[in-house]
Amino acid sequence: MEYDKDKVDELALALLHLTSFSSDAGVRAWKGMEWDTMERLFQKGLIGNPKSKSKSVILTEQGAKLSEECFRKHCC
Repeated sequence: MEYDKDKVDELALALLHLTSFSSDAGVRAWKGMEWDTMERLFQKGLIGNPKSKSKSVILTEQGAKLSEECFRKHCC
């Protein structure tokens, strides 16, 4: 099925905001999402490299801001 990957990425960012938390390394979020989407967010510079054993991923400063904006847009 064809779908708009940018829209999926936006919704994924909104969900990352929902599961985000502060840590010593910055803002992190649980990364239990489809791998292609996580890789696209990484390539866009919105999250750290998702290919690790960690169950969470670091959101970049831009990613954290955009994830909150997407959450407010789609969920509030």
